Amino acid sequence: MAEQHKPLVIAIDGPAASGKSTLAELLAKKLGFFYFDTGVMYRAATLAALRAFQSVEEEEAVTRLTESTGIDVQPASIEDGRVMDVLLNGEDVTWQIRSSEVEQHVSKVSAYPGVRKALTEQQRQIGLRGNMVMAGRDIGTVVFPDARIKIYLDASAEERARRRYCELEARGVEMSYERILTSIIRRDRIDSTRKHAPLKAAADALVINTDGKTIEEVLEESLSFIHQQLQNQG
Repeated sequence: MAEQHKPLVIAIDGPAASGKSTLAELLAKKLGFFYFDTGVMYRAATLAALRAFQSVEEEEAVTRLTESTGIDVQPASIEDGRVMDVLLNGEDVTWQIRSSEVEQHVSKVSAYPGVRKALTEQQRQIGLRGNMVMAGRDIGTVVFPDARIKIYLDASAEERARRRYCELEARGVEMSYERILTSIIRRDRIDSTRKHAPLKAAADALVINTDGKTIEEVLEESLSFIHQQLQNQG
């Protein structure tokens, strides 16, 4: 009986630009759940560090700052294209964390073990609210290893760079495909080789390679898996 009262968390993991955020958002809408992209917390921590130190190079200082900083996510309060509110010590920084400066430094900050530990605790507290689709890189392996449903999305670096290029182009942001590809390959290397919480699929996750698949196909496969898992688990 206790198992049924555990908050339902659906963990969606995968490398940069694999489509996990898009899938998680669509699943949340279909299921009536809250969509939580945990990557925004690392962006918020990066923004806080850049504001405080104008740099993210001092690991100990960035870690201490993250430990003492309140980062939260809430349902979107404004209809301006956002899917959630990102709060930094109560301040709405939903769009500030999307700046190019944050983009350039977030991979370094997210590799700091102390930062990951501090944010993992905050992510778990948010996850306890229940009925949530959480997207990230270590949700099913570290943040919620006992999540009832885990999905890992993958795709080639080239395909992910193409998607990110089209996404940025649609937003009017100019960046070359080659630069995006180089950035993604670098991020993959950092994520998969870090000592603390390296990027990998959980042993009990459904792994979907999205190369050549539409988001509708990935959504259908994921929903089928979710319904099957919930049915099997009672």
